Amino acid sequence: MTILPKITATRQLGQSDITISSMAWGMWRFAGRDVTEATQLIHAVLDCGVTFFDTADIYGFTGADGFGDAEDLLGEVLAKDKSLRSRMTLASKGGIMPPLPYDSSAAYLEEAIDATLSRLGSDTIELWQIHRPDILAHPQETARALEDAVQNGKIGHIGVSNFTQSQIVALNHFLDQPIVSTQPEISALRIDPMENGELDQAMVMDMTPLAWSPLGGGRIASPDDERAHAVVKELDRIAEAFSVSREATAYSWIMAHPSRPIPIIGSQRAERIADAMDAMAVQWNRQDWYAVLVAARGEALP
Repeated sequence: MTILPKITATRQLGQSDITISSMAWGMWRFAGRDVTEATQLIHAVLDCGVTFFDTADIYGFTGADGFGDAEDLLGEVLAKDKSLRSRMTLASKGGIMPPLPYDSSAAYLEEAIDATLSRLGSDTIELWQIHRPDILAHPQETARALEDAVQNGKIGHIGVSNFTQSQIVALNHFLDQPIVSTQPEISALRIDPMENGELDQAMVMDMTPLAWSPLGGGRIASPDDERAHAVVKELDRIAEAFSVSREATAYSWIMAHPSRPIPIIGSQRAERIADAMDAMAVQWNRQDWYAVLVAARGEALP
């Protein structure tokens, strides 16, 4: 039985020279705690071996207020404990501006990047991503704004989130800088990127896939239909074999894909983040990996 390559603790971020942890921590539920608690949580994440932090300007937004709150809180933590910034690779996202849906005009992107840096108390950020594609923005205009930010030292590298393959191609056409990451939803219950060409494109363009909602929006922990139960049954079989949790097994299944996706851990509890790192202990063979895929498809492979 062919054994798939062992998952490594670190990898390169796309075509950049930045080494990041093979799992990331997402901060969309980070806001709402005090600075002391937030500082302790960030230390706990780093102590687990996660060095890649993913936030966004809209994280903390309640529908009425809170826009920028996650970045504001992180900025307070970094100001209080200056030892932390050098230990992390920091990514953020922008382009969603309530009450507008999406805005990737040059004027707004410049404003959004400056606002993020101000909230973080930083002159630069390693990765900045367009959060959602703006259909009304010409990709040449968006590319110009992003490259200006790189040339001015505000952002180190460019990424995209929730872009289609054709939208990535269009933006890339007008960029001199590489797109180093793409952030689609990927889980054992959302396998579309594995079958529709998104992860193939990531490999061709050397973009690191960042997998949001890698536990299927909680449905892997609490399956709610026949398909989810079938997937969980296969995950539990492997989890038992490697003495790890179902969640760690679900993360590792994503990471076993040759594009080497980085799951974004959404939990804000230190013990669950530590548990997620057990994904590194799981080594898949083809038969077991495909068994999960077949369960996710709900039908046999051709």
